[in-house]
Amino acid sequence: MAKQTNQELFVGGLARALKEQRHVDVCLKAGESDEKGVSISAHKIVLSARSEVFKKILESDEIKATTKLETITLSELKHEELDALVEFIYSDGTMLSEQGKQHVMSLFLAADKYEIPHLRDLCRSHLRTSMNVSNALTVLALAQIPIDQALSDDALGYIRANMSAICSTAEFEDFVVNYPSLTVEILKGIYDPASGRGARYTCN
Repeated sequence: MAKQTNQELFVGGLARALKEQRHVDVCLKAGESDEKGVSISAHKIVLSARSEVFKKILESDEIKATTKLETITLSELKHEELDALVEFIYSDGTMLSEQGKQHVMSLFLAADKYEIPHLRDLCRSHLRTSMNVSNALTVLALAQIPIDQALSDDALGYIRANMSAICSTAEFEDFVVNYPSLTVEILKGIYDPASGRGARYTCN
């Protein structure tokens, strides 16, 4: 293994502290852990510095009053998603890791809930560049929670441009049922009844 530079050692300091479990003082647990009692030990000061929501939670009177190692449950995340979130919090923040990319949709939502705007920016960028016929509808729905106009516009544009492939999928049938308003938005961009112009697609 190549020797790390001084800069790499400096930048990776937080990640090493997490890996070595040095002075950890809080536990994070996913809503659906693989095993009972599985949690990720972390540092209150790091979580508070990265997330305004974690800061409020960890500075609450209830947390301050306890003398035991506190466990915070993030009920909306699975264990692998929580691990990806913690990994990012302890990273230098320049990019998503491979694990982060695998769970990018969950991280996009978590970034909003826990007020980590930079993570949401990185997730948005990855979702834009990795959009395809299989995930575009999911990305469009995701962009509404809460509304992310730039991502929503990109997803709409992609779906309209690839409508012939997308409209024949089982995902589109489910989407029409679950998101009728968004379906109308998709169709508005395809056919303009006032001018009579628009693309015609045959969905099997």
